[in-house]
Amino acid sequence: MGSGTTKFMGIVNLDPESFHAPSRALEADAFRRRVDGLLERGADIIDIGACSSRPGAAEAPAELEWARLEPALETMAREYAGVTVSIDTYRASIVLAAYQLLGPFWVNDISAGEWDEAMLPVAGRLGLRYVAMHHQGSFASMHDSYQYGDIVEDVKAWFRDFAVRAKETGVLDWVLDPGFGFSKSDEDNQRLFDHLDEFRSFRRPILVGISHKRFLWRPHGLTSDTCDEVEREYEQRAIAMGADIIRKH
Repeated sequence: MGSGTTKFMGIVNLDPESFHAPSRALEADAFRRRVDGLLERGADIIDIGACSSRPGAAEAPAELEWARLEPALETMAREYAGVTVSIDTYRASIVLAAYQLLGPFWVNDISAGEWDEAMLPVAGRLGLRYVAMHHQGSFASMHDSYQYGDIVEDVKAWFRDFAVRAKETGVLDWVLDPGFGFSKSDEDNQRLFDHLDEFRSFRRPILVGISHKRFLWRPHGLTSDTCDEVEREYEQRAIAMGADIIRKH
């Protein structure tokens, strides 16, 4: 990854509940090792999250999220100047505090601005690149399967609505994330993936986050820990269909 035009976004998790244990880096030395390892593998963007969104995870309070993030961001600012940082958060207060430490970074928001009404205006005012992920429902219900008419057309309509909200709030540089694994059944995820190329019509960079997702491995009788080969095949398919960014552990 990290070669050619498709970018590799490497995941660093600061929450002990976060999905996929190898991506967790809870102590300062572990954080540096994780970042160094991702950069050695060719990561173009380091995506740091301190509030787990795995199924069943408890929602971390904003104060705890920032207590986890602050030392990590200070390390990035001090020791990794020039590395593109993405922060996985849905809170405008976190974005504002992080901006004071880092200056410009990417906002990776699984709520697409729906859980904090200040998020889009703040991202727009600061001129930050913003990743909008498709989902349905609240933090507690975002992993429940949602009933769609046609998953592909419904997600397209959702992004058309988001595009209006983004323009109204000054978010001009945004990335489209179809939200694989969120508010979708395995069948929905597969159909959405098979039609990924249709989202090129939005003329926005497309981010694909399928790392260790259940819809990849369960139909093949695999597990999250034994699906590397299938995952690589899906990543190559995603790139062939126009994915600009692959987010992975």
